[in-house]
Amino acid sequence: MTKKIYYWSPFLSPIATCKAVLNSANSLQLFGTKYEPIILNFFNEFSKIYNKNKNSRTKFRNYYNLDFARFLPSKGIIGSRFSFLIFFLLGFFPLKNILKKDKPEYLIIHLITSLPLILLIFFNFKTKFILRISGYPRMNFLRKLLWKIAFKKIYMITCPTNNTLNFIKSLNLTDPSKLKLLYDPIIEIKEINNKKNEKIELDNFFLSVGRLTKQKNFMFLCKAFKKLIKENSDIKLVIAGNGEEEINLKKFINENKLQNNIILLGYVKNIYPYFKKSKGFILSSLWEDPGFVLIEASFCRTMILSSNAWPGPIELIKDKLNGIVFESNNMENFLEKFKQFIKLEDTYKIKLNNLKLCRKFTLFHHYKNLEKLI
Repeated sequence: MTKKIYYWSPFLSPIATCKAVLNSANSLQLFGTKYEPIILNFFNEFSKIYNKNKNSRTKFRNYYNLDFARFLPSKGIIGSRFSFLIFFLLGFFPLKNILKKDKPEYLIIHLITSLPLILLIFFNFKTKFILRISGYPRMNFLRKLLWKIAFKKIYMITCPTNNTLNFIKSLNLTDPSKLKLLYDPIIEIKEINNKKNEKIELDNFFLSVGRLTKQKNFMFLCKAFKKLIKENSDIKLVIAGNGEEEINLKKFINENKLQNNIILLGYVKNIYPYFKKSKGFILSSLWEDPGFVLIEASFCRTMILSSNAWPGPIELIKDKLNGIVFESNNMENFLEKFKQFIKLEDTYKIKLNNLKLCRKFTLFHHYKNLEKLI
């Protein structure tokens, strides 16, 4: 008898977590025989990602056929809060009814977590709720109250890094036995190996990848490269991604006449050949959990210069062991570490250590550990 496992993770714009949801469901299909993973595609948001991942065998449970995310604001606190409210109102009773009717064995929750948690508080379900917590959640009064009540009935809480796990434990909101470490399924070995050899035109560049948001701290990186370019006009930085900071970044680049040295690629469908061909990957983020691009760069055997951002990078990348680490948002330290980075000679051991790191982020490793929990 197969176990139905539903995934709840609605979103306004695609982020790395969405890929983790799809990969987690796919891992149960690829390696398991007794599971039926289904992603709740309430607002048709996963259709875009699914079209880019045609190898996915996972089923989707649609409810609204209209792509609501296209009409809702995703920028700014007011806009995102308004969109969250719309998602909440449109999803509350449909999710409740689906759980009551279908009675899946598990509901795995990634994004917009408060909706299923409130349902868990006010209703009784046969379904076991598994909540994934990542990052450094702001513990305001309402969130702390919601978690404290909901965690009494929740089946399990997973975290993608030890740092996050220990932080949640320190809040003393639930029985520690409910808290589990579960690494995200980031590496699809066959897919990456098939895609990383695609030819690209760029040469002799350093790479940074991510949504153009303040969290990723790309303005800091551009300002740092402005200083580096004064010393060496051949240095080139390529940033792949799009987002709300694009206008500010373009303005800075144009005002400082850095168009030939700092290139904004926008969204890149296949990022793996850029990892492979770059002189090094730079992560400037203020926080990441765990930091998908770090793992992908590691698998592509790319040298890494990373901030010591909490909670993921500081746990995953160790200075001179599997990369070079600089103090987050510290310009002087970044410039010093960058000069160390470009002078590294014996990189074989560092790259080998990074490959070892990647093992626990493969789909198979995720499947084996998720299976132990369910």
